[in-house]
Amino acid sequence: MGQVYLGRSPGGRLVAIKVIRDEITDHPEALARFRREVETVRLVRSAYTANLIDASLDSSPHWLATEYVSGPTLSKAVGVRGQMPPETCRRLFAALAEGLAAVHGQGVTHRDLKPQNVLLAAQGPQLIDFGIARGVGQTALTEAGSAPGTPGFTAPEVLMRNEVGPAADVFALGATIAYAATGRPPFGVGEAAAVSYRAVHQPIDLSGVEPELAGLIQHCVAKDPAARPRLDEVIARCRVAAALVEDVFYAGLTTLAEAVPTVGDVGLPPQPAQSPTVGLHALPTSPSPYVSGYTPTQANPLVPPGRRRPAWLIAVAAGLVTGVVTAAFVLLSSQGKDDQGTDGKETSGTAQPGVTSKAPTHAGSEEPKIQPPMYVEQTNPSRDYWTGQADSQYGEGACQLPAEERNEHFQFGIAAAGSNEPYTSGQGRISFRLKYAAPEAGESYFVAVSVKPPHEIDPETGRPYEGGLQQNLDLGYTSEPIDLYEGHSSDEISQGVELTYPDDFQKFVRGKKYSDAIPIENDPGDWTVLFLHVQGPKQYASIACHGFVAK
Repeated sequence: MGQVYLGRSPGGRLVAIKVIRDEITDHPEALARFRREVETVRLVRSAYTANLIDASLDSSPHWLATEYVSGPTLSKAVGVRGQMPPETCRRLFAALAEGLAAVHGQGVTHRDLKPQNVLLAAQGPQLIDFGIARGVGQTALTEAGSAPGTPGFTAPEVLMRNEVGPAADVFALGATIAYAATGRPPFGVGEAAAVSYRAVHQPIDLSGVEPELAGLIQHCVAKDPAARPRLDEVIARCRVAAALVEDVFYAGLTTLAEAVPTVGDVGLPPQPAQSPTVGLHALPTSPSPYVSGYTPTQANPLVPPGRRRPAWLIAVAAGLVTGVVTAAFVLLSSQGKDDQGTDGKETSGTAQPGVTSKAPTHAGSEEPKIQPPMYVEQTNPSRDYWTGQADSQYGEGACQLPAEERNEHFQFGIAAAGSNEPYTSGQGRISFRLKYAAPEAGESYFVAVSVKPPHEIDPETGRPYEGGLQQNLDLGYTSEPIDLYEGHSSDEISQGVELTYPDDFQKFVRGKKYSDAIPIENDPGDWTVLFLHVQGPKQYASIACHGFVAK
């Protein structure tokens, strides 16, 4: 429905500002849904929700501001650190059940609980995005032929009969904890219809989950809503003996929150303290999961492939709060904005993230196969950096920047060649796949891997320049792009691709090979591995980031 910005009040309080897109403000149903969200957030106040600060409902731009919550989404945390230990899952299970109980106590069902709508804050998990929440006695605002929620987390009775109630939130809770415990989507990946079919007819994926925890999850995701436990029963069966915030693993996840910038970081002119028109200011970054990890129910396109992170533009004194305050928004360059018509379809013709390439067709002819680019070449400075976790046994760490695209089908692994041990020296094994590849005729999805040393490398010596270690702004050494859709025509599980570093990597400059990849021993430290969705030698976008520590 809109875009979420990080902002601050005149007194310095951080807030999350959700602004409705201009192109839907004339749609009565969309405005009714937004007004409902405002009233729901105003009504639901608990230790597990971000409280409403202010809102404007009467004229465009329509917006609401809530408390800013610092912390990654559960989705981002699992993506970076992997599955959670069973005891952490139980504590998170109980905390979210308690939060849902508080919401239900106000006569509201969330209707879209999922990993992207759970923030892992230092004070405990927070439920966000009440955009499709529904109170007792409210009529549904769902489009005909569709069901509210997100495939894989929406209960069968909602999908089949649009029956929404507290039991549907219990189902979503079980599916969310399954994701935390396994690191995998609970009902697999693929087209929305296929995922929803599995949620209705097939068992949830709980392979590898500790039996007692798996039993509780299984109870929550029972196909029959009447068979699911009450939230107080869920809490009791978790047998929590310590606060979640005291959990060492959980505490480590909260550190994944990105640093909050200041307005001065981009030269935004200071506002006079005595001015009555000084209002909420949007800050120049995506510092919180509200922006970098936040996934609304109807996801907006992100930066198209090949358009690297542009410079920030400053639009001062936009009318955010009509007649009371003005806002100084710091917005992405227009190159990164999404162009959608009122029907939600693309009107610009630009390929969107997560959408596979398709060859052009001609009347009466078969769809020609797209020829893959033979290499990837750097366009702009690369500021993607991975930092290893101190004393990690399994190669954990975190990337400085979020991926430019999101592809929930994508999986990868990095290990030492010939073993499953962390890659620290010698040759490395980098594997990746789209787990359920279900392309249509003519579709392709090219992926290349970039392996980036921590420091700028002297091409003559293959080692960091003498006289100082300069941070590497280069893309690094890249592999040849590979079509992950090739050879797959159904939702069979892909065996994927395996590459060896440094053998399969090199650097290209101006269309020509510049150098081979260096041994990782030449530059000890934190190396960054980027997985790129490629549409051309200079047209690509990151879909995943990880790394390894070279000894």
